[in-house]
Amino acid sequence: MHILIIGGTRFVGRHITEAAIAAGHEVSLLHRGQTGPELFPEAEHLRADRNADLSILRDRRWDATIDVSAYVPSQIVSLAGAVSTGRYVFISSTSVYAVPEAPGFAEDSPLTEFDGPVPETVTGATYGALKVACERTAVDSFGPGTLIVRPTYVIGPYDYTGRFTYWVNRIARGGEVLAPGDPSDPIQVIDGRDMAAWIITVIEKAGSDEKAGAGTFHAVSPAPPFSFGDMLEAIVAEVGPPGTTLTWVGTDFLLAEGEDGRSLPLWSEGNEGMAANTADPAAATAAGLTPRPLGRSVREIHASEAGFSTDTMLSPAREADLLAGWRSRPES
Repeated sequence: MHILIIGGTRFVGRHITEAAIAAGHEVSLLHRGQTGPELFPEAEHLRADRNADLSILRDRRWDATIDVSAYVPSQIVSLAGAVSTGRYVFISSTSVYAVPEAPGFAEDSPLTEFDGPVPETVTGATYGALKVACERTAVDSFGPGTLIVRPTYVIGPYDYTGRFTYWVNRIARGGEVLAPGDPSDPIQVIDGRDMAAWIITVIEKAGSDEKAGAGTFHAVSPAPPFSFGDMLEAIVAEVGPPGTTLTWVGTDFLLAEGEDGRSLPLWSEGNEGMAANTADPAAATAAGLTPRPLGRSVREIHASEAGFSTDTMLSPAREADLLAGWRSRPES
């Protein structure tokens, strides 16, 4: 197949590109050229800004288009007006859901909606509802054969956010590790390499059959229940030196100290939105998604990302101060 990937040079898109090339497909990458020319020399590089001029796509046709970088509906509308393609794949998010009623919710669970006009600005408050609007625009623009993938937190090499990488590298240093909030808070992750390989396999099997491989799928792992405590303990088991311990520090204390999900990544801050981390992966599993064991991801991330800078996250000195403050509070 000849596959067009919108994005394709950073993290999720990079893994999808690697999977497509490894499977023997001809790949075209639409991106702005900010990644070095040495990346994917075997692919065709179409340099353009999707928010400006997509004329470079005209008078061409691809068997499939995978869109990693659409965040507002107008980006999908403009792409649909420029590209001729078979199947369209849209990478969405489990952030599309209103607060789920119970763990193990399926893809038809209620979605978050805008009460009014759809904005063009992506913020933490608008992200989920914008992804919902994008999904609907995708189906309207590219038809019922559209494949919508809703991942949870994506982990793996090349993760420029460093959210999961922070915990791997921090725990690998050992000692007393500040663990935020409640260890029972739910969490799900998906290795970007597994999601990428699965997407390519789905569109390969579907071929020209519009009904095959279409629909919406959770790309999440594992099935609930799985908690933040389970995740950190799994990391300790793989890379924690002897004597590594987790000290769980309360949400109210951390918030009062000015910490949040940026300094302590993947922490829900006690928000009800963490319920989105209890999605049922059954549909994707039935369609062939096979996540690698979390321990394997931890080992591989530790091997490849040991030098990743987490300077914008909790520093060792700040962590020590917070742990000392937690131990010295009057009720402790």
